[in-house]
Amino acid sequence: MTTQPPPAFPLRRRDAAWYRDRLVLPAGRLRVVIDTDAANEIDDQFALAWLLLSRERFDLQGVYAGPFSFEYRRQEMLRARRARDNPSAATQADLDLLHQHADQIAEHERKGVSLESMAGPIFQPPAVGMERSHAEILTVFDRMGIAADGLVHRGATGYLSSATDARSSAATDHLIRTARATRPGDTLDVIALGCVTNIAHALLLAPDIIDRVVVVWTSGFPSHAPQVNYAFNLEQDMVASTVLLDSGVPLVYLPGYHVGAQLRLSLPDMQAYVRGRGAIGDYLYHLFTHNPLWEFLGIDSLYAHSWVIWDVINVAWLLNPAWVPSSMVTTPVLGADRRWYQTAGRHPMREAHGVARDAIFRDFFQKLERAAS
Repeated sequence: MTTQPPPAFPLRRRDAAWYRDRLVLPAGRLRVVIDTDAANEIDDQFALAWLLLSRERFDLQGVYAGPFSFEYRRQEMLRARRARDNPSAATQADLDLLHQHADQIAEHERKGVSLESMAGPIFQPPAVGMERSHAEILTVFDRMGIAADGLVHRGATGYLSSATDARSSAATDHLIRTARATRPGDTLDVIALGCVTNIAHALLLAPDIIDRVVVVWTSGFPSHAPQVNYAFNLEQDMVASTVLLDSGVPLVYLPGYHVGAQLRLSLPDMQAYVRGRGAIGDYLYHLFTHNPLWEFLGIDSLYAHSWVIWDVINVAWLLNPAWVPSSMVTTPVLGADRRWYQTAGRHPMREAHGVARDAIFRDFFQKLERAAS
């Protein structure tokens, strides 16, 4: 386990009072950037649309396309299947994967779907995921009739290999430049909707921006939970996740399980409150009914089914922190086994412990309605 900051970060001591001051509840109009793997499924598009519908609250400085791929998840499922078929050769980690993926594997087999032959853009390399996310961001702007000129930037083409291999991209360069332009005493809120690859590169290349930014990230279990964090935003780039947690950057952590997981929408919700609400409402409805993850997850019917719109929790916390109640806790260490560990001397972070699902979606639906009228 990592218990010390990576060597790239200065060993400046920031006390608890400094973190409390940096992590106060948001108020006023906020300068923000968004880092998003927008093409991986459908929740990022909802979050980006909601933010763009809330310009009275947000001064959007930039949107960054992040890398992603579900290929690692397919490889985990293949490993889990081997553990099921040959348990005597399985490690405990293999058996943990089997526990996680057994139902999904069984559903594919019931339908005669082969994991090996399953194809689709979600399994393409992270660089392709980043380019697809870049295009998807532009699509959201277009459907909302908002110019994206100069706002949208390509990010890393792969995951971070080590804390000593930071590389620049249009996204990291813009983040560093924008953070450094932040006036003393102010902050730039960095809304992280995917893996934190781009953000980790920026922190490693320019550790001074730690004093200028607050990262708002959703992923995983609460920091006190013992479970393995099978969380897409955390596990696909473990090096970047570790850099974020060890860097000392002020962090608002919004657990996906089972805080953000309450932010579910059903097909009737989409039909009643989203479809027909302008071009963006119709596009979000299309995404919901054509989710690229349906096949991979073995879902072939929307009957009595809902989907978690995970990433709206980031926008919700910044819009109205009462909708996502939180408190100050100690930043955990992320182990190689993807579990949280508590270690003395770690810096504070802010962590959410609840979510007002109805108030959040009411605001989102009402803004869609107003924009379409």
